[in-house]
Amino acid sequence: MGKVTGFLEIERQDRTYLPASDRILNFKEFVIPLDEPSVSKQAARCMDCGIPYCHTGCPVNNQIPDWNDLVYSGRWEEAASNLHSTNNFPEVTGRICPAPCEASCTLNLEDVPVTIKTI
Repeated sequence: MGKVTGFLEIERQDRTYLPASDRILNFKEFVIPLDEPSVSKQAARCMDCGIPYCHTGCPVNNQIPDWNDLVYSGRWEEAASNLHSTNNFPEVTGRICPAPCEASCTLNLEDVPVTIKTI
């Protein structure tokens, strides 16, 4: 799963947002996503902790460690297929989800959790 020491070596990086002063001028996308290499690095932070509390913290039971590994490996189509196996509308639910999986991440006990929502 991911990079074995990724959670020790890689800092958490969140996506950014356009400033509110720009957002009020139009209805365009305001989330600035991470680039592909950065997303892969964030997926490498997954610890393969044995009991994936992130998985049980997810209301739709997404297989988070599995698709983190697929993203880290660059297997994007398989990751999307895995995500669609438990969630029919990830494009919608991912936007409104408060990310309880991140709060459930084992890494959250001693450090900052994996950026699951960003991935």
